[in-house]
Amino acid sequence: MSKADDPDQDEDSGLFRRVVGDARPLAPDQRAPDFKPRPRPRARFKREEESAVLRESLEADIEEVETGAGESLRFHRPTVGRRTMRKLARGNFSVQDEVDLHGMTVSEAKMALREFIDGSSARGFTCVRVVHGKGLGSGNRGPVLKGKVNNWLRRWNDVLAFVSTRQVHGGTGAVYVLLRK
Repeated sequence: MSKADDPDQDEDSGLFRRVVGDARPLAPDQRAPDFKPRPRPRARFKREEESAVLRESLEADIEEVETGAGESLRFHRPTVGRRTMRKLARGNFSVQDEVDLHGMTVSEAKMALREFIDGSSARGFTCVRVVHGKGLGSGNRGPVLKGKVNNWLRRWNDVLAFVSTRQVHGGTGAVYVLLRK
């Protein structure tokens, strides 16, 4: 059956014509105004602001890594091989200088460690020791400086690797730090 022969089609067409029968096209001045396309959305932040936010986020402490008093610290950049890490962990590098952060506040310790690493690197040292302590005097808070030192050293480009020292050099209360030449 074709559409022309369909009785429902005839009824629909008749109904439509009755409803719009006396409707007339609008004059050109009565038509709805043409809408301009919406402008493309623009970012509210400029590149400089995004860069500032990124810099600030990198300077802020990253999520604390849980490090207990007895846990060893270990970190190395991809350029440091397993053999070098084994040698560092065994204490086979000559320790050229040392800094002890015991009794310092977090801000004092960060400044002292930053100056120590920068100075050691500038003097051409390749291996230094950082004594952060085990946090035994921190009570329920656990080791505070140990976690901070762990985070700070990971961020600084002069640091290639670090590992908790041998027991005779402080054990888990200190780290051997391998510096970039």
